[in-house]
Amino acid sequence: MKNRVQLIGNVGQEPEVKTVNDKKVAHITIATHDYYYNDKGDKVEQTEWHRVTAWGKTADIIERFVAKGKEIGIEGKLTHRSYDDKEGNKKYITEILANEVLLLGK
Repeated sequence: MKNRVQLIGNVGQEPEVKTVNDKKVAHITIATHDYYYNDKGDKVEQTEWHRVTAWGKTADIIERFVAKGKEIGIEGKLTHRSYDDKEGNKKYITEILANEVLLLGK
């Protein structure tokens, strides 16, 4: 199997775009929504937040066309990394490394 993720959701905040080693990188969060019925029969909405990173031309597209609240589709792969914070605590990050962005909605 191949490590592949496809999501459609709404951007949670304005994209954070910067240049690292002469390459543009963009960071965004995407909210996806799912519904289920609890044991009482009530419909419950569940929102999941996904951290997304894009490099190069994909980051350029995000910088130019993506804004908070915009509905987008992304395709990429799931990645995990860790680092030590200023206090020496190990922090873990799971994110999607996007290689395609699809602009949806208006």
